[in-house]
Amino acid sequence: MYETISVTADERGVAQLVLNRPEKHNALSSAMIAELTSAATRLGRDPAVRVIVLTGEGASFCAGGDLGWMKEQMAADGATRAGEATKLAMMLNALNTCPKPVIGRVQGNAFGGGVGMASVCDVAIGAATAKFGLTETKLGLIPATIGPYVLARMGEAMARRVFMSARIFGAEEAVTLGLLARAVSPDDLDAAVEAEVAPYLSCAPGAVAAAKALARRLGPPIDEAVIAETIQALVRCWEGPEAGEGIAAFFEKRAPAWKG
Repeated sequence: MYETISVTADERGVAQLVLNRPEKHNALSSAMIAELTSAATRLGRDPAVRVIVLTGEGASFCAGGDLGWMKEQMAADGATRAGEATKLAMMLNALNTCPKPVIGRVQGNAFGGGVGMASVCDVAIGAATAKFGLTETKLGLIPATIGPYVLARMGEAMARRVFMSARIFGAEEAVTLGLLARAVSPDDLDAAVEAEVAPYLSCAPGAVAAAKALARRLGPPIDEAVIAETIQALVRCWEGPEAGEGIAAFFEKRAPAWKG
């Protein structure tokens, strides 16, 4: 059914939503974005599903946006760029507003959009060996569509410590920043995730969904206007000279012009 992700569920109603491009470090391609949107919607509507565990196959949780996909945006027209940015934003929104609790099992590194993927989880547990970073500014881009979710998770003060610098940080700092709830040994990761999953199985599913929706309404607003602003901000970056230089430098294996 899917090519870039896998979806399974056990007899308890615990679904595993797995990013499944390990050879690409689970980078977010156009196909993966579409499949994640579809899966989040389907799982959210399935009465048999009680909890969703979001994780990745292989060494990385999610390396962010697929660079080939981003390179395509540099050559695209404005309407195409806006359309692709909208698909990315709507995927994040679908996961963030999914009526089922979403537990992040961050088994490996998460960069750029991968930090956004962890941020849309209701709780994220990470391997102590994982590394994190909002690396967009190294490419002349900004963490635009993921921004509202990162800010909602970390709070502005914490987010500003890592939002613009592209600095890589470890799992313990990710806990301090609020991105992760816990950082545990890789051997203990499944048990720690199960400890987050199990309580939901004794709760009324409708009440869980209603409580999650209320928490979202009471939290920082991430409405149509906010999402539209992030889409426009990303498109402006794609159209600017720094993004062209940053992505070209990456593919040409050289330092960008701004790196002294």
